[in-house]
Amino acid sequence: MIEELRLRDLGVIADATLPIGRGFTAITGETGAGKTMVVSGLGLLLGNRADSSAVRAGAAQASVDGAWLVSETGPVADRVRDAGGDVEALGDGRAELLMARTLSREGRSRASVGGRVVPVGVLSELADQLVVVHGQSDQLRLRSSSAQRDALDRFAGEVVTEALREYRDAFTRHRQIDDELDALVTYRGTRSEEAALLRAQIAEIEQVNPQPGEDTELAERAQRLANAEELRISAATAHAMLANEDGSPDVVTILAEVRRTLERADDPILTEAGAAAADLGYRATDLAATLAGYLADLDDAAPAELAALEERRAVLGELVRTHGSIDAAIEMLAKGSARLTELDDDDDRVARLEAERETASAALDSAASALSAHRRDAAMRLADAVTEELHALALPDARVVVEVSEAAPTTTGRDEVALLLAPHPGADPRPVARSASGGELSRVMLAIEVVIAGTDPVPTFVFDEVDAGIGGAAAIEVGRRLAKLAESAQVIAVTHLAQVAAFAGNHLGVVKASDGTVTESSVRRLDGRDREAEMARLLSGLDDSEAALTHARELLALGAASSSSASTSR
Repeated sequence: MIEELRLRDLGVIADATLPIGRGFTAITGETGAGKTMVVSGLGLLLGNRADSSAVRAGAAQASVDGAWLVSETGPVADRVRDAGGDVEALGDGRAELLMARTLSREGRSRASVGGRVVPVGVLSELADQLVVVHGQSDQLRLRSSSAQRDALDRFAGEVVTEALREYRDAFTRHRQIDDELDALVTYRGTRSEEAALLRAQIAEIEQVNPQPGEDTELAERAQRLANAEELRISAATAHAMLANEDGSPDVVTILAEVRRTLERADDPILTEAGAAAADLGYRATDLAATLAGYLADLDDAAPAELAALEERRAVLGELVRTHGSIDAAIEMLAKGSARLTELDDDDDRVARLEAERETASAALDSAASALSAHRRDAAMRLADAVTEELHALALPDARVVVEVSEAAPTTTGRDEVALLLAPHPGADPRPVARSASGGELSRVMLAIEVVIAGTDPVPTFVFDEVDAGIGGAAAIEVGRRLAKLAESAQVIAVTHLAQVAAFAGNHLGVVKASDGTVTESSVRRLDGRDREAEMARLLSGLDDSEAALTHARELLALGAASSSSASTSR
């Protein structure tokens, strides 16, 4: 739950701290004082889209800080730690979580959780675990079938959550098979053309049978053959210098004589030098043999070899022009063969996929039927519970029907959920989107939240003028039901009705002050005479009217008596 909320330079609020705490907190104030900014600030803290126009005139940035009381372990604390932050242990398994959001006039936004700067998306993830916010826009949203289905699923709880998970798995599997089968059938002609092209390319490459690096080796060999005479003269001259076969002095002969001369000397250094000369002689002999082999190879290479070599290079050149390189052609042969095997298997794949689709369709139908059955069962229980709540909300003759009908399969099932309302006896139930007034829709939404709170508890509920379109006895009952909801959750309500605020255990007033140029608002807790005066203002527009003050005291007494009765029953 929220322990404290601080707003700075947000809208007309310069600096305000809201002490909230447990139970039911009502927030009231004059029109334009900034009550809605409290909800807007909370929305920023929960990851809503930031609007730089919300920064107070003359300020560089707006900021919202919140202190939350959470469990020391569990999904909220785990997500905070995953994001690099932490919660502060308070004992008894409780912990304090600090969250903050700043918004600059230039539109830059920054968020922090548990002392660590995080993406704004982390705030949104935590919001799902921390709070449910309802405004007048949510009353309009309740008119949609998807919102009504979501409310039913929340009420149904884990049994529908698990059934929906199994259905989505089956739906995803069925769609994957369907998409693959459609692609095979739709593009069969294109795939056949691709297979024919691959066969031709593979046949060409297999016929040439290129080897890695072959083109480079052939180019080097061709260059030697093309310059054979020049190379032969160079090699022959060098060979003659090393080992002249006509007996004239050569390197090998000279080195042999050097070795013999040094070996005859009786000196260790010259003996070592003679060994070095011998080694040079061996190397020179090896080099002479290498050059002799090279010359023999040149002599044996007939012009026919050069012609055959150039012919091979031309064939490889065609592959290079087609595929970019020899390596690319070799790679294409491997990948193309695998792809051709896949394409040639199309007919068998179609048969296999059709069989798999039948199995997947049966699994999807079974999962959809199970989900629908759980929803229909929950729909009857939800309708009865909401009807009972509406009777307590000054709609004694109203009746709610939650209708689950079959629709086209989607990711949420094949059910269309419709919330129907019969406001008085004899009236046929009609969709709330067409039959409910603004006040009736407010009470239907509140009744749904009170009912769902018993099966899908959320720590905090925020209502922004949920009492719109309501007055008199109905407003008193709305206040009473908000107080009842606060028995199991924290409730914060921005209201303009004294009948609702009377049931709050914590009453905060948004006070507007003006110096003639800049309007600033602050928030303070109202007790005693201050609270009576604010209640009188809400009732009559005057905070010092004796009649209004008397009525205010009566309402506060009613709220206190209701709270005392609830505490005794607990």
